[in-house]
Amino acid sequence: MGRPTAAESNNESLSVRDNRTGKTYTIPITNNTISATAFKALAAAPKPGEREENETEKGLRVSDKGFLNTAVIQSQITYIDGEAGGIGYPIEQLALHSSHLETAYLLIYGSLPSKEQFKTFERETMHHSIVHADAEGFFRSFRYDAHPMAILTSAFAYLGSYYSEANPSLQGQTLFTKGNPASLANMDKQIYRLIGKATTLAAMAYRVRQGREFVTPPTGLSYTGSFLYQMDHLGQQDYKPSPVLEKALDVLFLLHADHELNASCTTVLQTGSSLVDPYSAIAAGCASLYGPLHGGANEAVIRMLISVGSPDNVPAFIEAVKRREKVLSGFGHRVYKTSDPRSFVIRKIADEVFAVTGKDELLDTAMALHDAALKDDFFVKRRLAPNVDFWSGLIYRAMGFPLDFFPVLFAVPRVVGWLAHWRQMMLQEGGVKIWRPRQVYVGSGKRDYVPVEERTPVEGARASPRPIQHSGITKRTMLAANKGKAKL
Repeated sequence: MGRPTAAESNNESLSVRDNRTGKTYTIPITNNTISATAFKALAAAPKPGEREENETEKGLRVSDKGFLNTAVIQSQITYIDGEAGGIGYPIEQLALHSSHLETAYLLIYGSLPSKEQFKTFERETMHHSIVHADAEGFFRSFRYDAHPMAILTSAFAYLGSYYSEANPSLQGQTLFTKGNPASLANMDKQIYRLIGKATTLAAMAYRVRQGREFVTPPTGLSYTGSFLYQMDHLGQQDYKPSPVLEKALDVLFLLHADHELNASCTTVLQTGSSLVDPYSAIAAGCASLYGPLHGGANEAVIRMLISVGSPDNVPAFIEAVKRREKVLSGFGHRVYKTSDPRSFVIRKIADEVFAVTGKDELLDTAMALHDAALKDDFFVKRRLAPNVDFWSGLIYRAMGFPLDFFPVLFAVPRVVGWLAHWRQMMLQEGGVKIWRPRQVYVGSGKRDYVPVEERTPVEGARASPRPIQHSGITKRTMLAANKGKAKL
């Protein structure tokens, strides 16, 4: 992006004076961005007694905990305006006129498809929804109470074991980075497979929890229609999911398809930068989304509303939030500083779903909390408005999905966004560089090895392991006398 120079500064550069050396550096500004590596030129002699781990003579490092202001890639996919809430095509238009799969095409290939292009994309995606029969054994190997996200994460990684032609470790590092017709076709095939099989894997994770037999993906249904069919079909003739729920789920999938470089997308790119196969990269993204600060947000909203109990308890809950005794879930966003534009779309979907499922018992509490927060200066000043998670959890609950399945309903559509960014990185100019961030080391300096007999124990909650409480059988085994190895 540019090296610092000694040239005169201009309007498209940053002048930096290093007071340690008295030198001034000019760093180019491109797209309102400066290169972090440019600061490596700002080197200085270490001060007397300074830690050598600071690497002062090797130039400045840039610290950014949580990547609050670090751009790691140039992208043409999604842009979020934190103030205006815009992301290219107005999300309201896409939700009204498009579909999840059409939006998937837009995200991956950069433009809305023609009728024939979409027909091909949809046909190939649905064709690749079937998984190998051996997968049944894999899913049955999980405990009956295994979390569905643990199953889904494992399933994506497992899926990659079937496709050696998609593994750069086996086929060569340039498998997906060549950009020639054969490489692009191979990449497209993996995209079809991952999007197509995402609903199948999720449905299998759901049914194994229910103790049901698995269902082969049907023909003739939409992407979300097929998903609902695979989850709920119990052998009825001419079974078709509710068109209202099918459409609602499609819009929810569309709204969750991509959201720029969030935690899970960044994880996919971080993992993908090693040129691992896309199945492993998607599994890594799935694991990242599993975390409660990311994919578990809408589940947290439901648990919060349950804990509030009724609209009468909302004022006390609001005050507890202000005292930082309670957490307000479903409000605010890392990027959006105004209302999440997706939340307006989802309100309409909620009304349509409630019209056929009946109003959720938590809705009155949710509305009371929603109205109270929007009128309270504490939240208004902090620009904490309802986000997409506030309403999506209520819809999923009304549709009958269990709470711990909510992150799965987030992960399935987000596969699209992950793949769009992964494909873009594979085809970027200059090739793929492995992501290797720096650290600021603040640990001990050089130390000599001390024989165990001469060591002094280091105590402290974080400095030594804590004793573990064992079950009864372990205690008995530890107290028993034995000879030789146990027979397993």
